[in-house]
Amino acid sequence: MSQSTAIIPPAKIAVIGLGNMGQPMAACLSRAGYEVVGFDTSDDARRKFSAAGGIAAPGVAEAVSDAALVITLLPDGTIVRAAIEGMKPHFAPGAVIVDMSSSAPMGTKALGQELIAAGFEFIDAPVSGGVKRAIDGTLAIMAGGDESTIDRAEPVLHAMGKSVFRTGPLGSGHAAKALNNYVSAAGLAAAVEAVAIAERFGIDPNKLVDVLNASTGRNNSTENKLKQFIISGTFNSGFSLALMAKDIRTADDLARQLDVPAPLADEVAAQWDEALKMLGSSADHTEIGRYSAARR
Repeated sequence: MSQSTAIIPPAKIAVIGLGNMGQPMAACLSRAGYEVVGFDTSDDARRKFSAAGGIAAPGVAEAVSDAALVITLLPDGTIVRAAIEGMKPHFAPGAVIVDMSSSAPMGTKALGQELIAAGFEFIDAPVSGGVKRAIDGTLAIMAGGDESTIDRAEPVLHAMGKSVFRTGPLGSGHAAKALNNYVSAAGLAAAVEAVAIAERFGIDPNKLVDVLNASTGRNNSTENKLKQFIISGTFNSGFSLALMAKDIRTADDLARQLDVPAPLADEVAAQWDEALKMLGSSADHTEIGRYSAARR
């Protein structure tokens, strides 16, 4: 990688979206020495960002003006597209745009092609690891797009993540993220069902979790979600059920678009869609445990 073209401190970085992930990720960039300016449509989010020592811009124009790199961390690709349309007149010439949201891969590909044709650089680089790893800068990041653009952005990405995976062409990062969350959600749903069966038989749920974690059933959910958020009844992991359901549906839709049979993905997507209808958009994704209990 040529350090002359790499975006290194103290370059200005704009972070658009200061939610549960955006705020700690922006803080990691600040600690790395970048000039970070954030914006969110929520007054409360901007106040929290400022209170934590961040620079909150009053609008997107002020946030992205003169920024070498602009990060979007928004709920979905439709919102990302609308936000970028509003910001585009204010982008610095040749700015690198990095969508770190969980967007639909095909939409990302189309948006990226439009931005590149307009003279900007664009990659998709969604993350995995949750709020805890966003805070300590150890996220897994999946980067899709032109290799030279990823080269330029890589120092910025490494300020927020422990691992940066180059997944392929535009949209491949978002595809990898959606597929990861599908596998994670399927594992969580299976683990919740296993705990319910064990409890009905008379096995202490905590004991079953210990067995799973010492055996081949071990996965991220058995290690980090069952006891901590589901069996305990706290249901406060910090990642919403609505976002998880969206990501699973994105993975299932991608399978259909590519004409790849995925019957398990169809079933898992339908289950999480039903859980969302039952529990509402404010529910934590670990409340899939509540949904499972209500079906029994």
